[in-house]
Amino acid sequence: MSRPHRGMVQHWIDATRWSLQGLAAAWRNEAAFRQEVVAVVLLLPVAFWLGETAVQRALLAAVLLLVPLVELINSAIEAVVDRIGLEHHPLSGRAKNLGSAAVLMVLVLAAVVWGLIAWERFF
Repeated sequence: MSRPHRGMVQHWIDATRWSLQGLAAAWRNEAAFRQEVVAVVLLLPVAFWLGETAVQRALLAAVLLLVPLVELINSAIEAVVDRIGLEHHPLSGRAKNLGSAAVLMVLVLAAVVWGLIAWERFF
């Protein structure tokens, strides 16, 4: 059953509210998300100092922001898997491991981008 048409502006308002609720839930319940947000807050000014061009600054900032973004997706996967059931199932474990691997890959990406730009600047 579909909801009656409420208008585009109301949809944006609702979507924004739901997104903010998701961010608040992640902050309350996910220690890794909190740690990554603190790291972003601390490193974002460094990104603007380290990058010498607008493109470098954008890359440094973008990979920083990707980390908590991927963590949100990983947390959503974990919540859905846990909602289905807490008993061990190979597919549940695989889903959680894949989400964790995505976080690892974005952390490696961030380290590579930051390392290459730092290398270019200082060496």
